[in-house]
Amino acid sequence: MRVIAGSARRLLLKTIDGLDTRPTTDRIKETLFNMLQPGLADCQFLDLFSGSGGIGIEALSRGARLSVFIENNPKAVDCIKSNLATTKLEERGIVMSCDVLTGLKRLEGKEYVFDYIFMDPPYDHEHERYVMEYLSKSALINEETTIIIEASLNTNLDYLDSLGFTVEKVKNYKTNKHLFVYKGDC
Repeated sequence: MRVIAGSARRLLLKTIDGLDTRPTTDRIKETLFNMLQPGLADCQFLDLFSGSGGIGIEALSRGARLSVFIENNPKAVDCIKSNLATTKLEERGIVMSCDVLTGLKRLEGKEYVFDYIFMDPPYDHEHERYVMEYLSKSALINEETTIIIEASLNTNLDYLDSLGFTVEKVKNYKTNKHLFVYKGDC
């Protein structure tokens, strides 16, 4: 896995051994960031269920002002810190070692309003539902925040409308999909 573009372009990133994380492939990452690129400069990016940190690091490399990483696996947290050091982006990265809901609660009241939130939870466990329920009442987002949910193709997210979110776009891949979600109407 590598950084695709920006200041850390072509640098290799570490991943942890085993099946505890599922790194987003370079091809999917490149497609995702081609869609996000116009708004990345000077943005605040939140990477939930961060794994190796590849998504948040890509955002930093492409000009994000700040990336916050929330990950509860200690080996993955060490991997994120190592990758931030390798890319020399650690000054603009905040790594939180805790479960996602605890991390979100800790961020409240610190004047963060994220431009982008990316989440790649373990598939088919409804973790994204709990996060979206929390975010529906959170000051961490506003109507301009883009939330990207990576999920398996069979994940049902029909409940988003009842939480006050609108799905603007769905990008399907072979085994998974990205949903681009906003609070309120687009």
